Amino acid sequence: MVAVHSLFQNVQIADEKNVTAVLVGRPRDRERQASILARDYIAKGQDALQMLHGSYVGAVLDLSSGKGCAFVDRVATWPLYYAVLPRGGLAFSTRMDVLHQMGVSRKLRFQALYDYLYFHVVPAPQTVYEEVSSLRPGRAAVYRNIVEELRYWRLVYQEDGGGDFGALKDELLALLEKAVGRVADGRVGAFLSGGTDSSTVTGMLGRVHGQQPPRTFSIGFDEPGYDELDFARTSAACFGAEPHEYKVTPADIVEAIPLIARAYEQPFGNSSAVPTYFCARMAADAGMERLLAGDGGDELFAGNTRYAKQHMLQAYHRLPEGGRRGLVEPLLASFLGELPGLRKVRSYVNQARIPMPERMETYNLLERLGPESVLTEDFLSQVDRRHPLQVLSAAYGDSNADTLLNRMLALDYQITLADNDLQKVSRMCAMAGVEVAYPLLDDEIVAFSAKLPPGMKLKGRKLRWFFKSALSDFLPQQVLTKEKQGFGLPFGPWMNRHAGLAEMVGDSLSDLRKRRLVRNEVIDRLTNDLVSDHPGYYGTLVWVLVMLEQWFVVNGQESF
Repeated sequence: MVAVHSLFQNVQIADEKNVTAVLVGRPRDRERQASILARDYIAKGQDALQMLHGSYVGAVLDLSSGKGCAFVDRVATWPLYYAVLPRGGLAFSTRMDVLHQMGVSRKLRFQALYDYLYFHVVPAPQTVYEEVSSLRPGRAAVYRNIVEELRYWRLVYQEDGGGDFGALKDELLALLEKAVGRVADGRVGAFLSGGTDSSTVTGMLGRVHGQQPPRTFSIGFDEPGYDELDFARTSAACFGAEPHEYKVTPADIVEAIPLIARAYEQPFGNSSAVPTYFCARMAADAGMERLLAGDGGDELFAGNTRYAKQHMLQAYHRLPEGGRRGLVEPLLASFLGELPGLRKVRSYVNQARIPMPERMETYNLLERLGPESVLTEDFLSQVDRRHPLQVLSAAYGDSNADTLLNRMLALDYQITLADNDLQKVSRMCAMAGVEVAYPLLDDEIVAFSAKLPPGMKLKGRKLRWFFKSALSDFLPQQVLTKEKQGFGLPFGPWMNRHAGLAEMVGDSLSDLRKRRLVRNEVIDRLTNDLVSDHPGYYGTLVWVLVMLEQWFVVNGQESF
């Protein structure tokens, strides 16, 4: 049994003997691919999925045997949820409410709520409901009397070798233009933050459209440290774009919070969903049918600062193990480690000793505050606190990579990109009424990034060295050298100053108290002291808690 509900409209159905193939998504040759898939499925099974390309979700059903599978594309651009029906059979949909309408239980998974507080999203394959699962990139839910998740595609990293820089540069530029050209039909515009990725997409859109200026959509804030409109304007001017701008206000956040909570079928705590939504809505109001987003560049070409930091910490392990454990660590653990000149060395060693990927979580908000000081004993007794690290370790260890950098990239490919960023942008664009495409996640660009040696992606401490070097004659210098910000939301500072926003936050946290999940004293400290003293840091936790309560309300979860 099957249910398909799509975030976009291009649905193709093909029949071959007793096999039916359903494909939803782009590109425009989806009808041909559906026919090939229906033809090849009997002989090849889920291996037939390897011929698919682009952005899609779908299913293949062998009606004669009752067997089949549901699947997502290589980056899980759109979510696909599945469950075993009460009377047997596999149900799947891009919307969980369709599964519930078919009889799947709404019983909450406590562990998923804990994982949400840790990650600010619920990582696949679990969902917030016990009987519903979600597919990870390149995977299929195969039904053969039982349901089993199998991987039909994986990203293979090439860790050695090098290559001629000039040839690789030409190849990347050609792939970027080709990828943008594939999705640049119709009334199309581009998100433009003024960062490397959105500027690259904008420039390539201008190149593809020739004389027609690229139409760009940018968000700003009247808050120091958050507004990036000057960078967006620099990029827009460089590429002769037709720019559109909007400044998000505290009143916009009040309007958007319940809308965002309703848009996601499980708790979602990335606050940049707010500017993403208003940017997409601005594009829809301007008549755009599709927006091009720059997501994926950091996870493919090593653009996050943690890559450089972990590379520096990993250098400690190049020392002989006997010297580390027999000399350095005992020395720093003694009173000598308290000497001013050695305190930083001790801090470095203490961090470097933590195994990966746990070492990346030393700044995790929930871990730093301590789960036992934030959450009630009753709630903690029903969850495994180590589960988030098990999720990270599984993705890190299953990366098909040997080097530290590529393992981190593979981890972020799943957790940061598929579970977080793509969910954010896809859902907000759907809510605004505009399609979204991700040209940097084109299959050929993904494969190109995987063949680049780690030393070309991260050169010393230079993030995205190859990508930026290859585009040094294409992008404005201010964009190449700017510090990364993204679509950060000044929620904490505005919560301290805007009465309407403070009232909504207070009401949400007051209602959350009744659920006996978060300790009352934590909520008191957040609202009375912590957010006032450190709005950026503790504002993140408040946002995560507010969105959890809002999700409970809009989904009719009176208790758990």
